[in-house]
Formats: sequence, structure tokens, C-alpha cells
Amino acid sequence: MKTKLMAVTLAALSAGACTVGPNYERPQVAQPDAFRSQIAPAEANSLADLPWWEVFNDPALQALIGEALTNNNDLAVAAARIEQARAQLGVSRSELYPQIGYGGQAGVEETLVPSPGNTIGTVNYGSIGGLLNAAWELDIWGRVRRQNEAAQANLFAQEEVRRGIMLSLVSDVAAGYFRLLRLDRELAIAEESAATHKRTLDLFVLRFQGGRDSRLPSERARASYESSTGQIAHVQQQIAQQENALSILTGGYPHDIQRGLPLTSQTLPATPVGLTTDLLRRRPDIRRAEQDMIRANAEVGVAVANFYPRIGLSSLLGAFGVDGDGNINGSFGVWNILGQLAGPIFTGGRLESQYDERKAFWDETIAQYRQTILVAFRETSDALVAQQRLAERRRALEAEVAARRAAVELANLRYRDGRATYFEVIEAEQQLFPAEDALAEVQQAQLAETVNLYKALGGGWQLRDNWVRPTG
Repeated sequence: MKTKLMAVTLAALSAGACTVGPNYERPQVAQPDAFRSQIAPAEANSLADLPWWEVFNDPALQALIGEALTNNNDLAVAAARIEQARAQLGVSRSELYPQIGYGGQAGVEETLVPSPGNTIGTVNYGSIGGLLNAAWELDIWGRVRRQNEAAQANLFAQEEVRRGIMLSLVSDVAAGYFRLLRLDRELAIAEESAATHKRTLDLFVLRFQGGRDSRLPSERARASYESSTGQIAHVQQQIAQQENALSILTGGYPHDIQRGLPLTSQTLPATPVGLTTDLLRRRPDIRRAEQDMIRANAEVGVAVANFYPRIGLSSLLGAFGVDGDGNINGSFGVWNILGQLAGPIFTGGRLESQYDERKAFWDETIAQYRQTILVAFRETSDALVAQQRLAERRRALEAEVAARRAAVELANLRYRDGRATYFEVIEAEQQLFPAEDALAEVQQAQLAETVNLYKALGGGWQLRDNWVRPTG
């Protein structure tokens, strides 16, 4: 009869259960129809839909990225935090179920007791027993369910953090690799410049020693040669430091980095940007910001539920055996079932303040969500305008380098024909090498902006956990 009554009571409580607090709704955010500086018309396809190994076609770069995704310690930290969040969700979910425990005891006791004739005797007692206890909070107001929503949102947010780290890691490795290729190109230009200035120096020294020219040209040539030699050492230092930076990103100690295609052989992929409305579902930082909103909304519900009483059940079931001679032969059992009700009456404003704090946090996450979207649009537009202007600058620099190379050839012809001094040759060469450096810088910047656009669009968003390029 009692069991039937309990079942009816639980069914009634469950039927009347509700979840207090606001249900989550995504805030409305107005978005433009196109990105600023977007030239091509909007289309569904996007650079972000491609896996990184289809964006960066250099085999050496692909190997570096794969190594980084496998060994990078920041990713290991992010993975560990995901496991922590998953465990926290398990802890939160456990509160929906009865908590059952057990206990037991066994022992022998000798007690002094008075005996007839004013003597003291002893009595031995033996006992053994065990019990089960259970407690269950009935989630009438949805407090535990709201806690579960918050814990689950935290888990999803940590997964987006990891995906954001993955995307940043891919981008950082690619950008660092392209910078390394640019330094290689600058080193080649510096070495060519040093070799040219050395030939000039040798020529002017011979002319000075032969009495055909003053010392001034040879000293000017020597200064140019020493300057180019110093530039070689500076670039070599930068190369070593950039290799060290890439080594750390790939989870290793500083070491040499294998190169693939040189800077001048790198190609730029097509870069469609897709629809602006898709940016919200691709970018990991936006997705994380939304999970933060979901968590904050659920925590508002927890704060509301704290105003309501907590209703629970507890029970105990046990059996004990006791014998006055130290033997276990007598026994008895105990059991109880209790309903519990506890709620706040006066808390000095604590519950109200907790609610206000959680509501303010919810407002904060909304503002942060909107700000994250604005930053995403800015980064995408920055990358697009950089692509356009860098393409224009590259065309101008390529034309300038071609013209300066022609000027060097003409200056040499005039010098060999005796129609010009060698100062014309030196001047033409000194103007060529900086132009070549500037062109290499722009070539690297174009590749870097492709990386930035891929990152800004949330590149590889469909890959999820399978970021390492499949083999075979």
C-alpha cells in the first residue's frame, strides 16, 4: 500500500514539473548582404568550405600543418579542457537520479557490569549490520535541468575553443612558412647583391691600383659590399628565428624546417567568400559566443529556481545482528521513507543579487556575441581589401623590377662601350635590389592575406575533429 502511494505521489509531482526561467532564443542581429570590398557577387561556395590541404598545395607546408595538429601543446590543453567539461556535464546530469549509498559495520565489545556479591563481571557483545540509503531531489522547478543546459553549453563552447585553436594553428603555421619563404628570397637577393658589389669592389680596386681612378669609387664600392654582407647576416638570423617559431608550433624543439616550393612558385587559390549569413555558423568564435549565451541563459533559470522550495525523498533500509555472547544469532531490520521540503524565507537579498548578477552576465554575453560578429565582418573585409590592393601593388612592383633590370643591363652596356662611368652601373644595381625585396614582401603578403581570409571565414569548419589530412 505504501509503495503504491509513493508511486502515485511521484507520478503526480513529475506531471506537474516545470522548468522556470527564460528559454533560450538567439538574439536578432542585422547583417549586411555583402562584405565590404567584396567584388564578386555573393555565392554559396566559400573558401572556408575547403580543407586546409586543398588551400595550401605545398607538400612541405602540408606536412608542417599535419605535424602541428598532431603535436601542438595548446591543442592538447584544449582537448583536456573538453574532457573536463564533459566530466562536469556528467556530474550535473547525475543530480537527476537518486543518489544511493551503503554502509556497514561489524565489531566485538567487552563491557564491565556489576555482578551479585559486589563483584565486577564482563559481558561480550558482537554485532554486524548493513544498510542502504537513498536520496533524490525531485526537479520540480527545473533547477537541475537548467544546470545541465549550462554544463552542456560549456562543453560545446570548449569544443569551439579547440576548433578555434586548430584554425589559428593552421593559419599561424601557414603564415609563418610563407614568411620563411620570403626570408629565403631576401637572402638570395642579399647574396646576389653582395656578389655584385664584390665584383664592383674588385674592379675599382684594380683601377685605383693601376692609377686609372681615384680611391673614392673603391671606398664607395667597399661600403656597398659591407652593407650587403651585413644584410646577409641579418636575414640569416631572421631565418633561424622563424624556423624556431615554426618548430614550437609543431610541438618540437628548434630545428631546421624543410622547404617545398619557393616563394616565386607559390600560387594563389581562388577565394570566394560565400554568403554573409553563413559566417555565423562557420566561425568558431561566434559559435562559442552563442554557447556562452546559452549557458548564461540557463544560469538565469537556475537563479530563478533557487527562489522555489526543494522537494526530495530519502529512504533507509538496514539489517543488524547482535548477540550478548559475542555470537551473531539475533537480528532485526530498520527502514524509513521520508519526504523533505526546504526553501528560502529570508536571505538578506542574496538570492535577488544572484539573479541580478546572472541576468547581467546574460546581457554581457549578448553584447559579446554581437561584438564578435562585428569583428568577424571587419576581419573578412580587411582581408578582402588587402587582397585587392596587394594585387595592384604587385603588378606595379613587377613592372618596376623589370624596368630596373633593364636599366642594369643598359648601364652595363654603356659602361662596356665607354659611354658611362661605372657609377651608373652601381646606381642601377642599388635601385634594383630594394625593388626585388619589396616584390618579395608583397608576394608573401598576398599569401598571408589568403591565410587571413581563410581564418576570417572560419576555414575548414566542416572538418570538425578530422583536421589531419587523411593518408592513402
